[in-house]
Amino acid sequence: MNIGIVCYPTFGGSGVIATELAKGLANRGHNLHILSYARPARLDSLRTDITFHEVDLSSYPLFEYPPYDLALANVMVNLIKFERLDVLHVHYAIPHATSAFLAKQILSEKAAGVPIITTLHGTDITLIGSDPSYKEVVDFSINQSDGVTAVSEYLKEETYRKFDIRKDIRVIPNFVDLDRFKRTNKNHFKKAICPEGGKVITHVSNFREVKRVPDVISVFDRILKNGIEARLLMVGDGPDRQRAENKCRDLGMCDKVRFLGKQEQVEEVLSISDLFLIPSGSETFGLAALEAMSCGVPVVSSDIGGLPEVNKQGVTGYLCELGDIDCMGKRATEILKDDELHKKMSAAARKHAEQFELDNVVEIYEDYYREIKDGLEVTT
Repeated sequence: MNIGIVCYPTFGGSGVIATELAKGLANRGHNLHILSYARPARLDSLRTDITFHEVDLSSYPLFEYPPYDLALANVMVNLIKFERLDVLHVHYAIPHATSAFLAKQILSEKAAGVPIITTLHGTDITLIGSDPSYKEVVDFSINQSDGVTAVSEYLKEETYRKFDIRKDIRVIPNFVDLDRFKRTNKNHFKKAICPEGGKVITHVSNFREVKRVPDVISVFDRILKNGIEARLLMVGDGPDRQRAENKCRDLGMCDKVRFLGKQEQVEEVLSISDLFLIPSGSETFGLAALEAMSCGVPVVSSDIGGLPEVNKQGVTGYLCELGDIDCMGKRATEILKDDELHKKMSAAARKHAEQFELDNVVEIYEDYYREIKDGLEVTT
């Protein structure tokens, strides 16, 4: 099949999943076309079966903000027409599903057999869903899609609760490359971080407010006060980095915290990690937690959204109520102080991650494409 995939090029979960899905589909013999306003972070190698199409945003004095949705729709029209796409898979309802609908309307009968698959990832529902300025557009865009998927049961239910959706939503979870995200021997790296020994605790995110990055610093402070010799690695960057750095200074522990910025090879950091912290205020799945678990790293997280579907309480780590710093600090200390418990949870984390193996989930998407395409051809 010739498959178009539309995504944001960010380090966040949706951009990662869309890009890795494209790679997985290409490995199964399909031709992929990725559309975005910049090259996705994980599209890091040259391949003949994956083509990147940059959506150009020309600047005109008339527009304060260039109309990305219209430029995107125009690229979609050209791809459907000239690359003869079999499927157009958009990640995020706004504006991608809206642009896809417009593209099909422009092409009319020429695009009749090309299904639009919309995958909901989270903020297009949980954040935009709370903004009445977009509700009618989200309703329309999802309902006009030929197939709709969500990355967790939680997100599926939230979508039905917040919007007037008449389409069936299929839950297809996020996935992880088990070969890439596995624990490898990086003792030299760990020794450089902890020259006198000790534990390594890691957090990975885009440092937006919803990730509650300052809470990570507060939890780490509890861990240190509980007598654990440790270092904290903060991977990523974003608006709340400064707040987190200020909190380190206020608590007087800057020497024990390292801000590494955005990292392409995050699996190398996870390979030296003893614990992963994710105190987020909203997570519709928790891909960062899954990647940590795949590397055998126990997780302490908040109990919101889709995180309980990924991090199993008392098995792969612990869940605490949102904002309960004391609980997270206590649970983290339990894991780090008890070698047997840590070993047990580490093994369980990897085993649970295997349920989200990349090839298995890619095959589910592949079958779903055919199911929706076949159904569309019957109705037309």
